Amino acid sequence: MILYINSCVRSESRTNRLAQAVLEKMGDYTEVYLPAEDIKPLSERRLNKRTELLSAGELENAMFDRAHQFANADKIVISAPFWDGSFPSVLKVYLENIYAVGIVSHYSADGKPIGMCSADELVYVTTAGGKYIPDFSYDYVKALAQDCFGIKNTRLVMAEMLDIDGMDAEKILREAIEAV
Repeated sequence: MILYINSCVRSESRTNRLAQAVLEKMGDYTEVYLPAEDIKPLSERRLNKRTELLSAGELENAMFDRAHQFANADKIVISAPFWDGSFPSVLKVYLENIYAVGIVSHYSADGKPIGMCSADELVYVTTAGGKYIPDFSYDYVKALAQDCFGIKNTRLVMAEMLDIDGMDAEKILREAIEAV
């Protein structure tokens, strides 16, 4: 199963257009449209509940449905526009919620996370109005994928400089789509 994690808020999102080109090459997919999901940051109450469930080995609780979906995907595509030096906060909240020890990872005796995800590839799709800086977006997700989830192959697909005066945003996006 290909899992598409869409964090694009705008209905006419350029990032989603680029992601659709990637997905077209990959085949059928299941989409999780994060702006429409009822995803909340982990409050003390929810964090305590998660800890209790994980400690009791109750990994089939509905609280972990998205974690299982993520862990069982064959390939993962994440679309996330580059906003204010990072990605939309809803993506961070999603990652926080799916990071369930015993489902997406476990820890070695020395405390190192060992990934348990099935995906053989994670594709991160983004667009940027200016110069794209991956430090707190793609690089962060890549580190999680490789170091915590066990997804060794990651790939960045992006278009940048879309809002710079004198640049032809549609041409840049079209060329990025054609390059997919």
